[in-house]
Amino acid sequence: MKARTATAVLLPALLSAMVGCGSTNTPASGKGPDPKGSASAPGQSASAGSAGASGPEGSSGSAGTGGSGDTGGTGGTTGPKPASSRLERSALQQGDLTGYQISANGKNPNAPDGQPQADRKACQPLADIMGDKPDPAARETVNRGIGSQKQLGLAVSASVSSYAESDAKTLIARLKDAVAACAGGFTATVEKQSGTYRDVKAADYKTGGDESVSWTTTAAAEGVTAQVHLVVVRQGDTVVRLMALNVTGGSKTPQVPHEVADKQLQKVRAAR
Repeated sequence: MKARTATAVLLPALLSAMVGCGSTNTPASGKGPDPKGSASAPGQSASAGSAGASGPEGSSGSAGTGGSGDTGGTGGTTGPKPASSRLERSALQQGDLTGYQISANGKNPNAPDGQPQADRKACQPLADIMGDKPDPAARETVNRGIGSQKQLGLAVSASVSSYAESDAKTLIARLKDAVAACAGGFTATVEKQSGTYRDVKAADYKTGGDESVSWTTTAAAEGVTAQVHLVVVRQGDTVVRLMALNVTGGSKTPQVPHEVADKQLQKVRAAR
């Protein structure tokens, strides 16, 4: 389907989040593509599978699906990280949130490989954030896909990433600068497939953590558009990334539910 393909190109890391799409109690099995961050990371990304689940009409979702590994990790792992991993303990699990389906499935086999590249250097941090990890400095990333059973069509991707604390602080600063510099939009390309992100606007979103940045954008490709809300929070040396999309379409901008953000940050703090 055209809409599915276009959305997958536009929001690779987000779309596999479409678990149940808010209309079913059973996570779907489809998984979404994942354009990755701009440069290869200095360390290995061990994304524990983003959440792949299908949205309406099987919309491929990508909750920050990983690079080339079956579970979303650029290191090529084929299963989730051990439960003892701090990031795995930090990641949301099925049952953590009433009214939501949470999935940790792997990468969509149809997902494009490679790093998404922005056509404007100032906007590269925004292109990076759509990938399997928030940016190249992430040491490890664990991804989840969340489908709301409360709001029809609401899909959220959630990821937790470990950093050197100085790199985590730098990421938030770079994102704030990019949101301010890229209001007019930008284009990102991966495997010769391009999507545009326009109307980049800072959003007022109150959450915990040491510092955060939030913005909205309209993603478009092949005549298909999607409204997206993103929230990135730093808690010490850990970065939480949340992206929300309404897979049923419409012009209303979705919002990351505060209960999802609060629970994710609570788990990050508890796992330390």
